[in-house]
Amino acid sequence: MAMQQEWANKDYYGDLGVSSSASAADIKKAYRKLARENHPDSNPGNKAAEEKFKRVAEAYDVVGDETKRKEYDQFKSMVGSGGFGRFGGGSGFPGGFRTTSTSNFDGADFDLGDIFGGAGGQAGDGGLGDILGGFFNRGGGAGRSARPSRGADVETEITIDFREAAKGTTFPVELTGDAPCATCHGSGSKSGKTHTCGVCNGSGYVRENSGAFGMARPCSNCNGTGEAIEDPCTTCNGTGTVRRTRSITVRIPAGVEDGQKVRLAGQGEAGPNGKPSGDLFVTVHVRPDKVFTRNGDDLEITVPVSFTELTLGGTVAVPTLDKPVRVKIPAGTPNGRTLRVKGRGVARKSGAGDLLVTVEVAVPRSGDLDAGAMSALRTYAQAEKDSGFDPRAGWAGAV
Repeated sequence: MAMQQEWANKDYYGDLGVSSSASAADIKKAYRKLARENHPDSNPGNKAAEEKFKRVAEAYDVVGDETKRKEYDQFKSMVGSGGFGRFGGGSGFPGGFRTTSTSNFDGADFDLGDIFGGAGGQAGDGGLGDILGGFFNRGGGAGRSARPSRGADVETEITIDFREAAKGTTFPVELTGDAPCATCHGSGSKSGKTHTCGVCNGSGYVRENSGAFGMARPCSNCNGTGEAIEDPCTTCNGTGTVRRTRSITVRIPAGVEDGQKVRLAGQGEAGPNGKPSGDLFVTVHVRPDKVFTRNGDDLEITVPVSFTELTLGGTVAVPTLDKPVRVKIPAGTPNGRTLRVKGRGVARKSGAGDLLVTVEVAVPRSGDLDAGAMSALRTYAQAEKDSGFDPRAGWAGAV
C-alpha cells in the first residue's frame, strides 16, 4: 500500500510527456527518448538531467507495466473523484465509500474502530482495511494485512557496458539486509514451535478505545503475525532474521535496455519468522558505446567511406557485436544512405535485430594527398566538368 500512497502526488504520464490514453508502444518510445537525453553518462554533473532521468525511469516502471498501469489509473481516478472518506452512497469504492470532510458527521458520535475493523473490534471483516486491502491487491482484510506475509523488496542499481547489455552478462551485487537466522533457521524459536497469540487471538490486531473513538493497531506481542513464540531464539531475538552482508550474482538477460529493471524473485530481505523473502529489483544503467547506438533491437553504426567507394562501388569491413562482416556498397550510392545487414543486431530468444550501416564520405584534408593524387584529382575534376555533370542540377538554390 505504501507504493500506491506515493502515487497520489505523481504524474507519471506527465513525466513521460504522453497522455493517459497513450499506447504501450508510445509510452516505450517516449521513455527511450527521454532516457537517452537525460542519462547521467551523457550529462556528467548535470543534476537536473539526473533527476529527470530518475523520474522517467520511475514513471516507466509503473505505466510501462500493464498491471501496475491499471492499478495506477484506478488509483488516480479515485483520488481525482474525491479520494478517501466515509461510507454512504458515494462512488469509487464498494459499499458507497466516498470523499467527505469530518464536518459532514455534524458532531455525530462515531467509532473509527468500526471503520477499520468492523463489529466486535476484530479487523478483517468488511471495514476500510478490507476495502483498501482488496483495492491494493493485498488479498483481503486488514487482519491479514497486519501479518507480514513476506520480506521486504530490495532495490539496487548497476552500470554495465553497452555490449554487455546487448549480449547479456552476469554481475556481482553485494547487499546488506535481513537474512534468515542460521541458529533457528528463520523460525524465531529455539524449538521452532509457535502458538496462537493470546493477546490478539490470532488476528494480528488489538483494539484501543479512547472515549468515543476506537483504533485498531498491530499487536505488539506477536508483531502483527497472530502467532507467538514461547522460546525466542537468542541470536535473532525471536524475529527469525539477522542483518548480514551477502553477495549475489545477478544474471542480466541479453537485450536489456537502459533504465530497465531486472527482478530476482526471493532475493530480497528475508521474511520474519520463516515467511518468504521479498524480491530484488536491479535497475540497469547502460554506458554509451563509442561505435554503436541502439534503436530497439537494431544496432546503428556510421562507417566512413571515400568518394570513389560510393561512386564505383566496393566492399567494406564493418564491426558487429561478434566478428566483422563484409558489406557491399552498390555503385552510385549517395552519401548518408543506410544499408541493412539482417540478423546482426541485438539477439534475443525471440529473434535478432538488424545492423543498420550508414555510409558517410570522409573528405581528405589539405596535405592528406601527395602531388600525384592531387594531379589526378584535378584531371578528374576537369573530365567531370567536360562530361556535363552538375552536382547542383535541379537544386532549388541554383542560380
